[in-house]
Amino acid sequence: MATKTIYTCRECGGTSPKWLGKCPHCNEWNTLEEGVAESSAAPKNRYQALSRGLNAAQPVATLSEIEAAEVERTPTGQEELDRVLGGGIVAGGVVLIGGDPGIGKSTLLLQALDAMSKQLKVLYVTGEESGAQVALRARRLGLAGTAVRVLAEIQLEKIAAAMEAEAPAFCVIDSIQTVYSDQLTSAPGSVAQVRECAAQLTRIAKTSGCSIVLVGHVTKEGALAGPRVLEHIVDTVLYFEGDTHSSFRLVRAIKNRFGAVNEIGVFAMTERGLKGVSNPSAIFLSTHGAPVPGSCVMVTLEGTRPLLVELQALVDSGGPSPRRLSVGLDRDRLAMLLAVLHRHAGVACFDQDVFVNAVGGVRIGEPAADLAVLLAIQGSLRGKALPRGFIAFGEVGLAGEVRPAPRGQERLKEAAKLGFSIAVVPKANAPKKPIEGLTVHPVERIEQAIEIVRGL
Repeated sequence: MATKTIYTCRECGGTSPKWLGKCPHCNEWNTLEEGVAESSAAPKNRYQALSRGLNAAQPVATLSEIEAAEVERTPTGQEELDRVLGGGIVAGGVVLIGGDPGIGKSTLLLQALDAMSKQLKVLYVTGEESGAQVALRARRLGLAGTAVRVLAEIQLEKIAAAMEAEAPAFCVIDSIQTVYSDQLTSAPGSVAQVRECAAQLTRIAKTSGCSIVLVGHVTKEGALAGPRVLEHIVDTVLYFEGDTHSSFRLVRAIKNRFGAVNEIGVFAMTERGLKGVSNPSAIFLSTHGAPVPGSCVMVTLEGTRPLLVELQALVDSGGPSPRRLSVGLDRDRLAMLLAVLHRHAGVACFDQDVFVNAVGGVRIGEPAADLAVLLAIQGSLRGKALPRGFIAFGEVGLAGEVRPAPRGQERLKEAAKLGFSIAVVPKANAPKKPIEGLTVHPVERIEQAIEIVRGL
């Protein structure tokens, strides 16, 4: 009998009997992927029965009468990872971590497993490597591994049986794209397999109280591979960021049911694995012998952590079609800021190439970088450097106004702590009490900021 095919949307998980350019369920384009249609027969193994028991009807309760307590957290032994998770792992929590190949996902998790094995039962399930390869990595990292249990397996039913027998409190599945279930006929890594295996592992975590970390592959665009429902199933989604040619890595929380989102952890890759960086601002600040034109330091917020980042601008004579390029910043916003600079401050760059870069490979998504970008561009165009110890932050509107940034007091205190002495900030962010060692110049418009800088 011919195998029946079906097309599944990787965004919403909806199915269609034929290929369509647009998913009929979520209206996303080019998301339908071909796969083998699954049998409608009911699954008969005990893990499916377990999931049915988990989904049994619960009595209706009043919200105010439901007992709720703060969840207990277990430190992972990696302070930066604990910061991103919200303080540590939560019993029964499911974490999905993704990143480019070779960036350090398996290394970091193996280090965390070894540290946690001193107080908890842990299990490392590898579907991409053999047990000998994992052992070689542990030796290279200098990990003892005396209490780390390892299982090289990709079949979901065998993994579930091993978890029931071992009863670990913390388990790593590396990776979810390699795991497959016998109940489905499609290949490992397909939308159906990834969705079903992740759902089954999540149900096991919730019923047993075991914390599970799923390692996920990423697409060439940098997004997590597989169906988008994978991110909805889990409790926490982490992304590994950074250039594989650089020694620094960033772990960013995109979703976290047990903590704040957009928190970042900063790591340095060493011969002995990943080490947490206690003062990440030092990474994103260049060490110039003397102030140079086109450089301006800003204070950005990553979750609850203020970071000092150097923004560099280079303005050079262009041709009939000048270029506007940015690394770590939104290119469209750069074009808008150049128009504001010309219209309201009289600084014209229409015949110049403009390049803007955030030092250290960090990506800045908040508009509080606007003022620092414009001051860096102005400094490069005039060939005049900003004074040593200068910082700026604030959002710039189309009318030329400088709007306040959230939690401005914390940004200023962080800058003062690191030795910065001059700040140009929005008027609404000016501190009510003077900050020792820091001279603050509050501004309301971009032309005021340009005048202040020219007079320094």
